[in-house]
Amino acid sequence: MTNALPLIATTLVLLTSAAAQAQAMLVSPNGSRVSVPGPAETFTGTVTVTPLFAPNEHSSAGGGLVEFTPAARSYWHTHPAGQTLIVTAGAGWVQEEGGEKIAIKPGDVISTPPGVKHWHGAAAESSMSHIAITPARDGNVVEWLEPVTDDQYR
Repeated sequence: MTNALPLIATTLVLLTSAAAQAQAMLVSPNGSRVSVPGPAETFTGTVTVTPLFAPNEHSSAGGGLVEFTPAARSYWHTHPAGQTLIVTAGAGWVQEEGGEKIAIKPGDVISTPPGVKHWHGAAAESSMSHIAITPARDGNVVEWLEPVTDDQYR
């Protein structure tokens, strides 16, 4: 037992030290974040954006829930540090410049590398929502470009 005392004392000191250095979790309850309309300068159609989390001292990524009504879509854009989308409801499309439109559905995960020009939005007959996780590079998360034309969308 006397041999175990130093080990127990050391363990208690380490646990106490680790607890003193631990950060508190932050809980952001559902309904506590204000949803805003997607700006007409960056979206076609009706889009609602609900922020979920912002970059902080521990992570450069922010996230939001983006909800598109049927045929609503983003403008062409790029992300300097890339982006991950997680489709949560409905049906939609993503397209990389020069590529084919790709149908997306709930559970699909889209990883867009930095600097790739693309757009995403709802299918013509369905709403679509996704969670967007976007890291910042030098304080920038997106570079908005031109609208996706109706011909490009079709």
